[in-house]
Amino acid sequence: MNTALRITAFTAGLTAAFGLALGVGHATGTGTATKPAADHAGHGAGHASGHGAGNGSEHEDHAEHLPGGLQISERGYTLSIDNPFVTAGSPTQLRFRILGADGKPVTAYQQQHEKELHLIVAPRDLSTFQHLHPTLAADGTWSAPTAVPAAGEYRVLADFTPAGATEGLTLGADLHAAGDLRPAPLPVTGRTVAVDGYTVTLAGDLTPGRSSHLTLNVGKDGTPVTDLQPYLGAYGHLVALRAGDLAYLHVHPDTTTPGPEIGFTTTAPSGGAYRLFLDFQHQGTVHTAAFTVTADGTAAPEAAPTGVAATDHQH
Repeated sequence: MNTALRITAFTAGLTAAFGLALGVGHATGTGTATKPAADHAGHGAGHASGHGAGNGSEHEDHAEHLPGGLQISERGYTLSIDNPFVTAGSPTQLRFRILGADGKPVTAYQQQHEKELHLIVAPRDLSTFQHLHPTLAADGTWSAPTAVPAAGEYRVLADFTPAGATEGLTLGADLHAAGDLRPAPLPVTGRTVAVDGYTVTLAGDLTPGRSSHLTLNVGKDGTPVTDLQPYLGAYGHLVALRAGDLAYLHVHPDTTTPGPEIGFTTTAPSGGAYRLFLDFQHQGTVHTAAFTVTADGTAAPEAAPTGVAATDHQH
């Protein structure tokens, strides 16, 4: 998972709603960056608040209250992927555009967590996770080198805020990967997972329709890690994706200290299973720990520490 969660502070991008929502290369950190603020909004913050610039129709009103990433078009913006068909295991240049209400590509964006757009690529079985930061061309085309590890249906989630907009949004589109399809059940994890020599322990539960606080504790070799480095302006980013439809949850980071605990606040829109992907940076390398949880107040099942495969970061 070294090359492989923000329950978005990225939300990371999830405001109060699990707008559920993971290229090669890792970010490097100096550990001397300005201490991240605890109250900065998650990626796409405000998306579920219902105050977007809709057209006033019943459809738009309804859309404003949906979790992020479920729609390819919302509030006049559309996610358009140039070629949604790829081959599993083969490097590809993922190109896409965000189209405005006039059908023209959007070319100006506001920065959120040090980037103008955050891209999540995850398969429907949520077995892997990629958190990418594509490059924007002058004509409004975004591009990111990536490779999906296995055949199947993937969801591409774009988390962004257009220039001049008062709030962000998350759009989602399907990506189809050809190859030898081998469907797998949702990964099972316990409260502690292992990744790249680190252990990450989750405390707290998701409760449908109610704000929940989650704490993730990072350790290495049996010792708490107290010198985490800022990653995209925060000491950790959590992305939450709802199993079944990959709804993207907006998450708020609460932590202003470099570990070992990283805290987040979010709201699950419904009961059911979720995958949580935590991104954290230590000693110049970004790592991702993944958990499977159930939003019903029930503790996660106990299991031996596990990791997450094929989680990638691009900067």
